[in-house]
Amino acid sequence: MKIVITGGAGYIGSIVSEMCVESGDDVVIFDNLSTGHRESVHQDARLVVGDVADAALLARTFQEQGTEAVIHMAGFIEAGESMQNPGKYFLNNSCRPLGLLDAMHASGVSKILFSSTAAIFGEPEEDLIDEQHTLAPTNAYGESKLVFERMLDWYDSIYGIKHAALRYFNAAGASASWGEDHRPESHLIPLVLKAALGQRPGVEIYGTDYPTPDGTCVRDYIHVRDLAQAHLLALRHLGQQSIHYNLGNGTGYSVREVIDTAREVTGIDFAVRETGRREGDPAILVASSQAISQDLGWQPEHPALKDIVASAWKWHQNHPSGYGPEAS
Repeated sequence: MKIVITGGAGYIGSIVSEMCVESGDDVVIFDNLSTGHRESVHQDARLVVGDVADAALLARTFQEQGTEAVIHMAGFIEAGESMQNPGKYFLNNSCRPLGLLDAMHASGVSKILFSSTAAIFGEPEEDLIDEQHTLAPTNAYGESKLVFERMLDWYDSIYGIKHAALRYFNAAGASASWGEDHRPESHLIPLVLKAALGQRPGVEIYGTDYPTPDGTCVRDYIHVRDLAQAHLLALRHLGQQSIHYNLGNGTGYSVREVIDTAREVTGIDFAVRETGRREGDPAILVASSQAISQDLGWQPEHPALKDIVASAWKWHQNHPSGYGPEAS
């Protein structure tokens, strides 16, 4: 299949593109490199540097490539920042991708897979969040993603552009070649591993008074390779109807459990500082992935937190400066 992956130079995008190439797909990465890395583009993929608001450049790319489908992964992802600067998130995650949708319509590209988020659900009403859960984001990041999901519904209804919206929980881990290098970094697992490498003085726990067994937030961590495999399955399955799936392991781990696991994997102790809650952080987010399991046969191959952390640790040991010396 001939695929354009927006944001394909980012963390998850690099591993999705890697698996697409491994599956024999013809891949073009479309990325403005504002947060992605040129070094993370697969050697068998072509890079076009551009912004998803640039409908003309996208249309030319689609026509030159003979594009059959788009995987849209370009977006800002920091929930905490979204509560400080919501306009940045609504502009980039909701408004600018209109150029992408209009270019798809103009070029006759009728399939799009969207990297959505569990943040669209807000505070959980059940132990496991399924696709029927109320959509009530607690931060502007989640709302900006939900707005785009609703835009996709309208482009389906009006133009027949079919979409698969994949609601991620916490992607983590690494492949042999590609890993997580955000600048600045805010995700828990790479932060604790940077502390283990001596690149940070320690790790902060934001809130210890949540209604959870140890008082810290609980999240569902999914190995990034398992997440990428779900993309391939959903893209192959996408046909006459748009689809929506949650992606997680179905098991939650607290912040303290992640820290303890990282200490076990690395064999290194590091400082931990407790501080107050961050605005917009739900106490618990754990997914039910029963729907995609039943419909597409997807099952995580690396569900254990220890294995997820170990894969990330191996990558960070081999790439202590990420994708460049300026990361250190």
